[in-house]
Amino acid sequence: MKIRLIVDSTTEIMPEYRDRVKVVPLTIHFGDEEYIDGVTIDHARFYQKLVESDVLPTTSQPNPTAFAKEYEEAKKLNETCIVITIPAKLSGTYQSAVIAAQDYDNVYVIDGGSVAIGTGILVELALRYIDQGLDAKTIVEKIEKEKEKVIIIALVDTLEYLHKGGRLSKSVTVAGAILNIKPVLSVYDGNINAIGKAMGSKRGNNMLSQEIEKAGGVDFSKPVLLGYTGLSNALLLKYIEDSRPLWENELKEVRYSTIGASIGTHAGPGAVAVAFLKN
Repeated sequence: MKIRLIVDSTTEIMPEYRDRVKVVPLTIHFGDEEYIDGVTIDHARFYQKLVESDVLPTTSQPNPTAFAKEYEEAKKLNETCIVITIPAKLSGTYQSAVIAAQDYDNVYVIDGGSVAIGTGILVELALRYIDQGLDAKTIVEKIEKEKEKVIIIALVDTLEYLHKGGRLSKSVTVAGAILNIKPVLSVYDGNINAIGKAMGSKRGNNMLSQEIEKAGGVDFSKPVLLGYTGLSNALLLKYIEDSRPLWENELKEVRYSTIGASIGTHAGPGAVAVAFLKN
């Protein structure tokens, strides 16, 4: 039976995989303005509005009907559905997918445990397993195990958005800006945690690489994906150059993607992130 892979719009997928995945969008709110993620607003427009806005945007999950539409189309085509969503800790999207699945057979819903490029590498793994001819039940079992190893580590360029989101006081934010402090964050099992800070981009890039090693190192037999927030990839390219020893003997190319609202709202523009499965 053919497999339909479904994700929500917080998942960042490399262009070569987009036509193999069905995307259910979240809604992004800037005050009274409402946008459908990836449909009526793209990443570039999101960051333009983020910089202009005095308040942080919010997101709302798709309703069960949006998932049921995909399930219904799959049923007509005799397809099995595998759904991978943003963690239930961060959004009601997973719950919407589960509610919709109650009326259908052959639908498997996975709480991805990660966001953005972290979910993206899980999707790539699922596609790899589909190409190997594995059945849906086996793929779901493997993804449920592998998701426990997915880690995102990010270097944040500005403290402003962490302050706006209530994660930092004003005094810490001002002091951090004066001292050029770059926080290092991790996303693991649906939790966003501060794990370090560095003064300046060079030290920040070094710390980012050190934290990757501390997390257990990268399993290079599985997908690895880098990402950046904002309109420019300059800081990401600088990080790739600074961390060349980490990648040069392991990857044919260092792949990267832009990151949208799921991380961008909290990190702001200029963040650099690495998603990988730890050894």
